[in-house]
Amino acid sequence: MIREKTIRDLQKDAIGLLKELIAIPSFSKEEGETATLIEQWLNNQQVETHRLQNNVWAKNRHFDPAKPTILLNSHHDTVRPNKAYTLDPFEPIEVDGKLFGLGSNDAGGSLVSLIAAFIHFYERDNLTHNLILAATAEEEISGHNGVERLLPELGRIDWGIVGEPTNMQLAVAEKGLLVLDCTAHGKAGHAAREEGENALYAALPDIEWFRHYHWPQVSDLLGPVKMSVTVAYTDNKAHNVVPSQFHFVVDVRVNELYSFEEILRTIREHVSCTVSPRSLRMRSTSIPIGHPVVQAGIAAGRTCYGSPTTSDKALMPFPVLKTGPGDSARSHTADEYIYIKEIEEGIVSYIQLLEAQFI
Repeated sequence: MIREKTIRDLQKDAIGLLKELIAIPSFSKEEGETATLIEQWLNNQQVETHRLQNNVWAKNRHFDPAKPTILLNSHHDTVRPNKAYTLDPFEPIEVDGKLFGLGSNDAGGSLVSLIAAFIHFYERDNLTHNLILAATAEEEISGHNGVERLLPELGRIDWGIVGEPTNMQLAVAEKGLLVLDCTAHGKAGHAAREEGENALYAALPDIEWFRHYHWPQVSDLLGPVKMSVTVAYTDNKAHNVVPSQFHFVVDVRVNELYSFEEILRTIREHVSCTVSPRSLRMRSTSIPIGHPVVQAGIAAGRTCYGSPTTSDKALMPFPVLKTGPGDSARSHTADEYIYIKEIEEGIVSYIQLLEAQFI
């Protein structure tokens, strides 16, 4: 039996766990060591765990299949540190109330805060809802072996909380992500002569269209659809060959007013290049403002907004609120950090949100 822990105990333990997680590289598809750490840490708290690949999950001790179930989810994979880091990304450094380290803000702070909230309720035998905690992999690459792989193992989920840095505000909607591989076609020739048809030049009108087109339907929560050309290259190895193909990638952030199929149809009507979507999985999602967990957040003084970034929320076929400690603006930045106070307050906020569901 887990001894009753004070909030201060939970906060101290969570911060200690986050420091251990920072110290272990956990790039997407390489999260084995952090999965083992989380598994062992929970076992040391006398929590029974389960594991599927690099996903670790647990159910509250008095899980009752007849009750509705809430999923508490965040990820333990990280992006790779960028070249602008001045600190060791794998050394947890605490300075002036900030905890520095790769993954501290995205999404380590949310993960350990959800774990603390789960521990707080783990032994209770009078909960009106079940809790499932899931620490999952491959979120940063929208991989197939993360939460998408795990969900079929968990049974029925009625709704969930996804932990991502939102300053504990309520991301009740988020944009979908559509990544497009585009190819403009030409004809190879020698660059020294008037030969061939330059595929790069052929692509320029299409790139300008992506840059300047305005989608007419603008969401109150999520704003307009946004398109950005983010990668461009040819197949050439030599400088003196007119490229026969020019490839570029477009990042499209889609609001809830358009289906992916509508977006693709409109794009293909306006550009001459070939357009191939990498995936149609990461669609726009929302949770009703009237949902009890959203109402509990509003009652606690939190505000609702639409998030421009995509998370594993997009892969969940049930209502999900995205909220967590930290600031999304710090994610993927050099010398990433989270305030210790943000984690401490995040734990309290998660407990309050859940407690309101158990009344």
